[in-house]
Order: sequence, then structure tokens, then C-alpha cells
Amino acid sequence: MEIHPTLLADRPMALRLMAYENRARKGAYRDALGLSAQRGGAPDVTRTRRHGSLKYGFTLNLEQPLTEDGDTGLFGRLGWNDGATETFAYTEADWTTSVGAQVGGTAWRRPGDRLALGIAANGLSDAHADYLRRGGLGFELGDGRLAYRPETIVEAYYLVQIMKWIALTADYQFIADPGHNGDRGPVSVVSLRLHVEVLGRSSGSNRAGPAD
Repeated sequence: MEIHPTLLADRPMALRLMAYENRARKGAYRDALGLSAQRGGAPDVTRTRRHGSLKYGFTLNLEQPLTEDGDTGLFGRLGWNDGATETFAYTEADWTTSVGAQVGGTAWRRPGDRLALGIAANGLSDAHADYLRRGGLGFELGDGRLAYRPETIVEAYYLVQIMKWIALTADYQFIADPGHNGDRGPVSVVSLRLHVEVLGRSSGSNRAGPAD
């Protein structure tokens, strides 16, 4: 569902809500923990897989332009799933939230440039955290122990519009408690992204950043 209410700067925001359910052959974390308690050893969620296992959740996304051209604005996202069954795609998190802002370069006479800052946090359900804490392996995570903390990320980028058809973005991420583990990190990630358009076709997105 998508609606466009007007709350700030007399400019409509884009507010999008998605609810979903997935049914697939997946195992359940609590079942894996129960089986481990009976048989001993580390829990293994793959031993509890059943066809038609359910995972459900929702996502809320908003974008609020503050200027007519839309280059300056705010964004936010909230996502949640029940966290009862194993992760099988994208990333191993059961809830996520992020907020941020992008500013167009018109204020410093660089109308094609962009400056942005975003903050995100990702976390696990109680069952998921217990499974990893007791030595279970997940889709991406699992090293025999877990001192659970939500993973927090601060990201900033600056896009330089070199020519009309080429742009370069410098990006910095600071990741606290990577993998939801207080015993890990922090980690800094620096990256460069080159965006080139040839004959109107794009090789990337010059609006990429924390909102993606």
C-alpha cells in the first residue's frame, strides 16, 4: 500500500507499507534448541526443516522531500519478521530500522552533488539469538558463541557530479557490534562507487546510499 500525505514543507511524502508471508522448507529455532537439549551437542536448525514453514512480517518505508527538485529530503525504514524460522535469503536479521537525510549541493553551488548521512540498527528475535548463543549456525552467522547486541551502522556519503554523465561517490560506514555480537568489531568500511551513463543507460544509481 502506498499513500502520499502532506506533513512537512507542503510537499507530499511517499509512505509505503508492505505485509508478507513466506512459506518454504525451513527449520525453527526453538525446535532446534529442544532437539539439542534431548540429544546433546550444538543445535542445528536444518534438522528441523518442514515443508510449508511460515515466516511473516512487514516493512514501512517513508521518503520526505524538502525541496522541489527532491534532491534534499529525509528517509526512514522499519522492518520486522516473526524470527521463529531460519533465514534463507538476503541477510540474517529479524528487525531493522533506519533514518537519514540527503542534502543537494545547490547550497554550496554544486547542484549535482549530494551529501547524506544515515543511521541503521538490525537485530534478532529472542529465539534466533538463543540459537546462535548456544552454538548454532545460521544463514550467515555463527561462530560458537554470541554476546548479543543489535548491530548498529552509521553511514555517510558524498557524491561528486564530475560531468553530466559521470559521478563518483565516496562512502564511509562505521559498524558497531557486527553480526549482532558485542565481542566483535567495531569495523570501518570505506568504498568508492563510480556511476556512468552511456546513451541514456545507467550502470548504477547515483542516488545509492543508506536509503538503498
